[in-house]
Amino acid sequence: MKLLDTSHLRGDVFGGLTAGIVALPLALAFGEASGAGPIAGLWGAVFVGFFAALFGGTKTQVSGPTGPMVVVFAGIFSSLSGEPALVFGAVILAGIFQILFGVFRFGQYIRLVPYPVISGFMSGIGCIIIALQLSRLFGHEPTESGTIPALASVPEAIANPNIAALTIGLVTLAVIFTWPKKLGKFVPGALAALVIGTLLSLVLKGAPILGDIPTGLPSFALPAFTQSSFIIVVEAAFILAILGAIDSLLTSLVADNMTRDRHNSNRELIGQGIGNTVAGFFGAIPGAGATMRTVVNIRSGGVTKISGMLHSLILVVIILIAAPLASQIPHAVLAGILVKVGYDILDLAYLKRAHKGPRWDLALMALVLGLTVFVDLITAVGVGVVLAALAFVKKMADDQLVAFGETQPRITTEEERTILKTAGGRVTMFDFGGPLSFGAAADLGHRVRERVKDHTSAIILDFSRVPFIDVSAARAVETIACDAKQSGKRVYVSGMSEEVRNVLSGLNADHCLADDNRFENRLEALKDAAQWVAEKHTDEMPKLASPASA
Repeated sequence: MKLLDTSHLRGDVFGGLTAGIVALPLALAFGEASGAGPIAGLWGAVFVGFFAALFGGTKTQVSGPTGPMVVVFAGIFSSLSGEPALVFGAVILAGIFQILFGVFRFGQYIRLVPYPVISGFMSGIGCIIIALQLSRLFGHEPTESGTIPALASVPEAIANPNIAALTIGLVTLAVIFTWPKKLGKFVPGALAALVIGTLLSLVLKGAPILGDIPTGLPSFALPAFTQSSFIIVVEAAFILAILGAIDSLLTSLVADNMTRDRHNSNRELIGQGIGNTVAGFFGAIPGAGATMRTVVNIRSGGVTKISGMLHSLILVVIILIAAPLASQIPHAVLAGILVKVGYDILDLAYLKRAHKGPRWDLALMALVLGLTVFVDLITAVGVGVVLAALAFVKKMADDQLVAFGETQPRITTEEERTILKTAGGRVTMFDFGGPLSFGAAADLGHRVRERVKDHTSAIILDFSRVPFIDVSAARAVETIACDAKQSGKRVYVSGMSEEVRNVLSGLNADHCLADDNRFENRLEALKDAAQWVAEKHTDEMPKLASPASA
């Protein structure tokens, strides 16, 4: 397979060109919001966008700085006092983590994060982005970093607004929220808002502007770690890596839905990791797959990775030629653009209908949102995934126990029904409805004791629908078998797979299960059990037909 496919070059050129234009105002805004400066945002879009496209596993994906990544990076930048060797060392390490995620094929597991958790932390990030920009819309800077200080500074900003900045910010918001879709095909709303807001600032003097922006190529810098900061850097890098991986793979799914293609998640992680590693070495902010830019690329004709690479090259040309013009952009314009970014990240589609879905999912989403805004992202995702997993295990365990404890087991033939009826309740069958999990294991023995009566002589454990078993469930089966044996009851096993048999024997959990009471199917087990019961209680019940004549 050749590295670059030039069969769709025309569409890739249009797609890359359009995506590059869309990326320009966002990269500037994200760079400014991160604390590293607008030029760091532009170079982040260049390096991550180029190398993630070249080595990634999603043909049409356009990568660069994103809202979620910038929120986390800004926190890292602040906590490490803006020390470049430490800050960008964390970016390099994050890229290496992502490469390792791809090499060890973790992509399939990252995609298992439940939707309420994704919705909660994405909406939380949207809220953070909006909160951090509110004071800037009024011409003020938050006195401290963080969401809570940013919110606390809003009343003061409202009480003493910079009228020029506020006017420019409101015009920017009006343009970007109301920009017609038809015009958006030719001039993106964010770019239109950037141009109009900047031109307006030439008339309305007094609004804070970006000021001088460095031009030329970035300088190469090696990371440096100190003993006191190493743990902080590693933790920050891991958060960036996880978030970037989730953000990128979600965008890959969006691209798949639009192109009817299928991405390679592990290769995508390697590509993102290479892009972020290179970005860190050149003092650029980290990035991930950017949904809006990817969608624009696809709709503009982008088909192959050439479009994502071209988007980066267009930004290089802009940096080298037009950087001095960007120095006149007001902070309020970029704040307005970022408010729209935050608004778009909010999962409004789910929030509008969440009350009609499961209440637990809504509560989980709200919890993750709150933790994201007021604690930190890794705590929010970690707590959300753990709680979602526990809820799922509990639901599965409840369903397994309901099926296992049914008074009337699953009967597949009339012959089975007849045998059980003739046995007069002395044969009790337990049908495991599916895989036995540790969640159900604790109550399995209790359910057996509830159903097995004093006059029961034989118990049948049907494993026909059990493809695997864990240690907890194996110990539960051992307890059931040994309890039955001690009370003088005979235990039969039917339909046990080789895998389940190996687990039980390997743990010596089958020492109470007699070898001659194991059958391939439960009809055979029923016949043998019924015959044994009939012989044992010949004076109390009618003689059953022998297995051979049944």
